Amino acid sequence: MNIKELYRSDPKYGQFLRFCINGVLAVCIQYAVYLVCIRWMNEFVANTIGYFISFCCNFVITSYWTFKSKPSWKRLTGFGGSHVINYFVQQMFLALFLYIGIGKEWAALFAMGSAVPVNFCLLHFVYRK
Repeated sequence: MNIKELYRSDPKYGQFLRFCINGVLAVCIQYAVYLVCIRWMNEFVANTIGYFISFCCNFVITSYWTFKSKPSWKRLTGFGGSHVINYFVQQMFLALFLYIGIGKEWAALFAMGSAVPVNFCLLHFVYRK
């Protein structure tokens, strides 16, 4: 079975694949904003600004494309709640990676990647039908 057949035959696989693509896009947005902001501010503030901008784009894409549902106040609340948890997980990893001596440019990227499994589990719960 090739990827195209698997995508069509297993809705969970397609959902996970769309989640991964959307996640890469969200990380790129957040990381680009972070890299610009760390020139003028603290890493944690820069990460927060990048996270917020990425969050706004991510909600719309996650709703319409990843989980194929319409945005709603209920989903925004769940999405926001899951992202509050994810934000703190990310900040914790950022602090850890900075503490162990990873440079500020790379520490944020490692923190974003480390928080992905937590985010997927939380969002899957929010968007389940």
